[in-house]
Amino acid sequence: MTLLIAIVLPSYDTRRMRLLLTLLMYSALALMSGPAAATVFDEAIKMPHMQIAQSDGMSLSQAIESVRRSTGGKVVSAETKIQGGREVHHIKVLTEDGKVKTHKVNGRRL
Repeated sequence: MTLLIAIVLPSYDTRRMRLLLTLLMYSALALMSGPAAATVFDEAIKMPHMQIAQSDGMSLSQAIESVRRSTGGKVVSAETKIQGGREVHHIKVLTEDGKVKTHKVNGRRL
């Protein structure tokens, strides 16, 4: 029996992709039986790259709140891009004088 799963996610959504990979790994482990499954499961728990959330940078929502507080302006858009192996949050703010300024905030390392 062959099982094919196709999932389309935006390339910048690393947390969702990590969660998906973790769920797929546990599903594969559930299909395995015997000592091989126990060994693979023990190794998977030790793998540091399987962490879903990393604490070395701001999330997009934290960055938005930080920029909003520091500028006093209205956030008009925000997106996360991958640059140099880390997330960079691009937050556009409407200032009191009517100009839109873009603020870049470092996010999590990948």
